[in-house]
Amino acid sequence: MKLRKIGVQLLTYFLVLGGFTAITYWGSQAVSVVAQMIPLEREHTIVIDAGHGGEDGGATSCTGKLESAFNLEIALKLDDLLHLLGYDTRMIRTTDRSVYTEGDTISAKKVSDLKNRVKTVNETENAVLVSIHQNTFSDSRYSGAQVFYGPEGESKALAEQLQSAFCQTLNPGSSRKSKKADSVYLMQHIDCTGVLVECGFLSNQEEEAMLRSREYQQKLCCVIAATVAGFLGNANT
Repeated sequence: MKLRKIGVQLLTYFLVLGGFTAITYWGSQAVSVVAQMIPLEREHTIVIDAGHGGEDGGATSCTGKLESAFNLEIALKLDDLLHLLGYDTRMIRTTDRSVYTEGDTISAKKVSDLKNRVKTVNETENAVLVSIHQNTFSDSRYSGAQVFYGPEGESKALAEQLQSAFCQTLNPGSSRKSKKADSVYLMQHIDCTGVLVECGFLSNQEEEAMLRSREYQQKLCCVIAATVAGFLGNANT
């Protein structure tokens, strides 16, 4: 057990320093090899939710790119990293689509979409939800990642650790605090530990440019994956 923990810590450090290139150049082969070298207890399945999609593009960035596209790009990279760390995952969507199954109007489709996301999470055994979104505001000065949490399990504790990790790495000097997601349907209806990550502000020109870059997306995913892995690793010891 102690040796396994040391291995996970070393791999996490490797990832944060740029080990994501293993996925870039070697693909799924590298994922499976490293996962076999440092096996983790697969007590949890990480459900990755790329917010919005399809007809529901979410917010529009200052350069005209839809939030749904940012969310999917980041979610797919996070999926690769969590596999590299040995975790089973379940993606809500892997393409630019909504997940509704009924409804004749956009409003009705959105309701169906949200209910189906909740259903997927709640049907997944030992699930931990990570929902990926982007923020926007009328005042373009605002920037920085912020984490919201649901009412179940260890949601608050995980959100606090994620928020702290963002402030210490990608957003130094940020005073943002994690918050309870009181008005978010998805977070209020899941029955497991879950967090919603607003990765940054699409209304801030500088941050939007970073969020569009593959390198910054990889850094975001390294922070999220390393924090989730560390959190679950501590919970299992």
